[in-house]
Order: sequence, then structure tokens, then C-alpha cells
Amino acid sequence: MSERSSTTDAIVLRARPLGEADRIYTLLTRERGKVDAVAKGVRRPRSSMSGRLEPLAEVRVALHKGRSLDVITEARTVKSYWTGLARPDALATASLFAETVDLFIEPDLALPEIYALLTGAIAAVAASAAPATLVPRFQLRLLHALGLAPADDACVRCGDGFNEHGAWLDLEAGGLGCERCCGARGDAHSLDAADVSNFRALGAERGTGAALIATMQVARAADDIVTWHLGKRPKARALVYEFS
Repeated sequence: MSERSSTTDAIVLRARPLGEADRIYTLLTRERGKVDAVAKGVRRPRSSMSGRLEPLAEVRVALHKGRSLDVITEARTVKSYWTGLARPDALATASLFAETVDLFIEPDLALPEIYALLTGAIAAVAASAAPATLVPRFQLRLLHALGLAPADDACVRCGDGFNEHGAWLDLEAGGLGCERCCGARGDAHSLDAADVSNFRALGAERGTGAALIATMQVARAADDIVTWHLGKRPKARALVYEFS
């Protein structure tokens, strides 16, 4: 294969039409990270690639470097989760995961940990009877993978530990704050001692005391942290809570 061509596994994050017959796909690839690539003629009825490049599928694609966009010259399905995702709540949740990853990461930056996180999360959503409950765990694991996880072992402002009153989410400082530093702030989100433990366990890797389900306060905190970093709420978030 030439230097201008490559083959890689990828997750289809989203797609948009181009002209009358083409479509641009945003892919999260294993080797190169996020890539925009065009599939020519894919919107024609007889296209062989159309059914293989379905949303949220894991595919093996051959890419050829064009002038401004890579061109998808071949695609085959590695894993399709469509049977499990063909429910409004599951599709909305998996779409939120893909959109959040798309918003956070820059193009052409290999992030194998995030690739593995997203493939695992989509599979978990497809198998879950309550997919919306998986959102906070995914959000905090993604923040850890990006190096953006909030400090949760001591007060982010003074360094003291948390007492029986728990902690407060301090978005501006990038972590959890103690009662003395943040307790008097009316706009701070409070977490009791059980919430703090749950917050830490949600962000933990598997096999290290990890938790899968968030308390109500922790779910709100995780969502607020993601929104604060992005400067906006992902569009798919509204659908998740509409169907949950």
C-alpha cells in the first residue's frame, strides 16, 4: 500500500451529505484518531458501502489521501450494534457518547484509550435495559482519558481532605472543594460523603472498585463538568433524557 493509502479500524461518529451522491463521514480511527473522509457515490441506491458505514458501527476502512479530504475506497463491517441500538433510548445514549467524543478531540491525534472506551461503551449501551444510567460513568472515564478529570481526593483550593459534610463541585477550580472553601457559595453543587465515594468510583478503571451507576447528584455533577469544558451541552443530551 502506498504512502497515500492506509487501512484502519474506525467507529462511525456521524455523517453528512456532500453534493448529490457523496457523503462525508467523521470517523474515530484506531491509528489516526478523528478523521473526516468522503465516500463517493455512497448515496446512490446500488452503492455497496452504504450499508456498511452505518452510524456507530465499527468498520475496517481503506483510506486514500485526497487534496482536502481522505477518500474511503473500501469498507467492511467489523461489528454492528444496530440490533441493540434500534431503540430510541439506546440510540440516543450511544449518539451522545459519539457526539461527546467528537466535540472533545482534535483531528489526526491517535487516542487508542478513547477508541477502546467508545467501542466498549457502545457495546454496553446496546446490551443495557437502561442505557441512560451509563452516561455519567462514560463521561467521567472520558475526562480521565483526556486528562481533564476533576481532582477528587482533596480540596482543589486548599488541599485539605473532605469531612463528614462531603464536598462541593468547584468548576472554575477544576475539582471538588471542601466546606470551608466552597460551602458558603450558593452556586456550588454539594455532594455528601456517599456522593464523593460514588464520584471517585465512577471514574475508576475496571477492577479497582469501579462503580457503574451514579447517584443523582453525581450524575448532575458529571454532566455539568462536561458542559463546562465544552462550553455547551451536546445536542443528543436532550434526547437521552426525553427517552429515559
